[in-house]
Amino acid sequence: MKSLKTINIILLFLSVSYVGYAQKEKPTPDLVNVKYGEHERQVLDVWFADKHKTTPLAIFIHGGGFQSGSKEKVNRKELVKLLKAGISVAAINYRYKTIAPLPAAHNDAKLALQFIRSNASEWNIDKKNIGVFGGSAGAQICMWLAFSDEMARPESDNAIEKESTRVTCVAARGGQTTMESPFWLEHIRKFSPGQEATFNGKKRLQTFGVSTLEEADVIAKTISALDLISSDDPPIFMQYGMTPNDAVPGNARRARGWVVHHVAFGTALKEKMDDLNVEADLKYPGVKTTYNSSVAFLVAKLLSK
Repeated sequence: MKSLKTINIILLFLSVSYVGYAQKEKPTPDLVNVKYGEHERQVLDVWFADKHKTTPLAIFIHGGGFQSGSKEKVNRKELVKLLKAGISVAAINYRYKTIAPLPAAHNDAKLALQFIRSNASEWNIDKKNIGVFGGSAGAQICMWLAFSDEMARPESDNAIEKESTRVTCVAARGGQTTMESPFWLEHIRKFSPGQEATFNGKKRLQTFGVSTLEEADVIAKTISALDLISSDDPPIFMQYGMTPNDAVPGNARRARGWVVHHVAFGTALKEKMDDLNVEADLKYPGVKTTYNSSVAFLVAKLLSK
């Protein structure tokens, strides 16, 4: 029979182990699967940094090529850091392009933003101090929100549609700053020659729900940051995993993801934003930037108001 001392040591070990495990768990949302629209994918979660005072908010928009992913993909470390800094966080789902072609996903994000603003008083959120962040397709949607002109409809009978769609700042990881074919085809020829047909094929038509590539480009232009950016737009922090001069990975699968999330997208947007005198911080390996991470950027911008 184990001694009392041994049992206590075991219990202490189990307690410490449990605490360590719990610390690695993602915080439970204060609001779960709140419906902001009628479709089952139109739901969001919210974590409150402080339920007793008004806080800014950062909205996470997941990636997944517009055909996979979920709000549960919000990074635990980033979530915890934002909450500890005093920034509440929301994470949204949106309809995949297989459910409704683009720009349905973008319009869902807009609706979610307006829905959150319509509940700002009840949720103790500073509706004038909201940022957006995400990676890949989520980053692309974030940039569309940030750089689009005001999309509120003051004349609408729907109170949610009257809410503003403008944001304070945007943090994007591996984001596509344009969806237009000329940039993409040149980009693919440079880094993955011979693969142009994989971009301008049937899947592109299905992505936008159209019958011609010309129609696809018309829609693509309306959701591309490079076409939308103007001098009155908010600052951006962009992060990419390779330098402009890195060689294409030898592994075919890695190469595809590498091309789709290439820093060339970021450099093109930064050049245009620099010309417009709009703040654009571009981070990639080896380069010195004002902010070290999306969290540092969001904290600086959302807590400076």
